[in-house]
Amino acid sequence: MVAPDPRAAQLGRILRATDFERVLQAGSRARSHWFALHFLADAPSQPAAHKLSTACPPDGHRVVDGLGENPSGRWLGLVVPKRLARRAVTRNLVKRLGRASLTEQLGSAQPLPAGLWVLRLRSPIDRKQFPSARSEPLRLALREDLQLLWRRALNPRPAGGKPKVAAP
Repeated sequence: MVAPDPRAAQLGRILRATDFERVLQAGSRARSHWFALHFLADAPSQPAAHKLSTACPPDGHRVVDGLGENPSGRWLGLVVPKRLARRAVTRNLVKRLGRASLTEQLGSAQPLPAGLWVLRLRSPIDRKQFPSARSEPLRLALREDLQLLWRRALNPRPAGGKPKVAAP
């Protein structure tokens, strides 16, 4: 068995609204009960060049802008709307679990392809079913749902929806 590349588990962050818009317009690659996963095989856009005195000097040195080199070529953006997860503790839990489970997936023998990934919460988290914002049942349910999502993302459905079955 070949050991996975340790650089594959490193994730960049999608920071710019234009990058989120580009990825979300591409449609969802996989869905689960709580999440939708969007993918675009591209890198984040670069900020526009500024004609300010603080722009890159002509001596070749670059200003650090936070995008930096990402050895894995993968960037993650998270969309967790307040209307679907009312408590900040729950929203933060969803984000932490999303990052952690994707990092685990990228360290596996069959990682997701390089590009821009956006994980979007699409169903509300019921406060009656999970009264504690950080309950262990909620954590386990979200983790299982995320693992299912990564498996589905490795084998996306065709653009038309359901796979076609040959007529007898």
